[in-house]
Amino acid sequence: MESRLLCWEPEKELRAQADPVLLQSRVLERLLTAQERYTPSPTYFQCVQREMHPYMRKMLTSWMLEVCEERCGEQVFPLAVNCLDRFLSLVPVEKRRLQLLGATCLLLASKLKETQVITTESLCMYSDYSFTVTELRSMELLVLNKLQWDIEAVTPRDFLPYFLALLRLPAEKLQQVRKHSETFIALCTTDCTFIALPPSLLCAASLVAAVTGLRPEKLGIVYSSLTITNYLAQAIHCDPNILRMCQEQIEASLESNLQQAERNQVPISKTVEEIERASTPTDVLDFDL
Repeated sequence: MESRLLCWEPEKELRAQADPVLLQSRVLERLLTAQERYTPSPTYFQCVQREMHPYMRKMLTSWMLEVCEERCGEQVFPLAVNCLDRFLSLVPVEKRRLQLLGATCLLLASKLKETQVITTESLCMYSDYSFTVTELRSMELLVLNKLQWDIEAVTPRDFLPYFLALLRLPAEKLQQVRKHSETFIALCTTDCTFIALPPSLLCAASLVAAVTGLRPEKLGIVYSSLTITNYLAQAIHCDPNILRMCQEQIEASLESNLQQAERNQVPISKTVEEIERASTPTDVLDFDL
């Protein structure tokens, strides 16, 4: 009998599916406890950095986001920026080496979260060869040493599956809400205003902003945005007023980005197809930062 070897290469990268048992366990409480350990200093621009300014971080993280959109999964970007901020909280960096640092953080986050790691050669290419592979490897060791090899931080993205499970959204609307929430999380990650806020608060506020913009009644949710806010605030042991303030701050940041894009006469993202605004700046049908 003739035997044949079948070789199959999937078109999309295979990933493990979410374990529903974990969503019902004490993992959420452990994440809430661990998040404080990975919070960067909100004053590193004033107390540590001599050449770096907030607008430089905005430019750097925007570049990191573009790289992630092309080569990495959604979990890489917030983890990479957390490593970036924690390193900047400890070590002064020359502005000419900021892109090297950002690329290094992307490399480390990719190694933790991806099955196919972004290559050092690709990172050099995305930087227009502003640094070499050797410099990237040297910076990788420096970042690891300064962060004491503890780089698997808790990020807002880690809380999203748990919060979505708490809301019990209709299955056909789940992906839409997830996509909008991830967009708001990316927005917060690039904005210096949110550096020192707890990841659970940013995730909860991003989810509330997404649901508010998409309208609860259109999502098949029987309770109001206010009820959702109170429910998530209870889940993260937070004052509902603080959560609402964070949501409003996220909406203001989105509005500012939209206005900036209009002034520059460029789309807010390469993948935006249609933006419609109504009563709130989060009432967006399809957008991706």
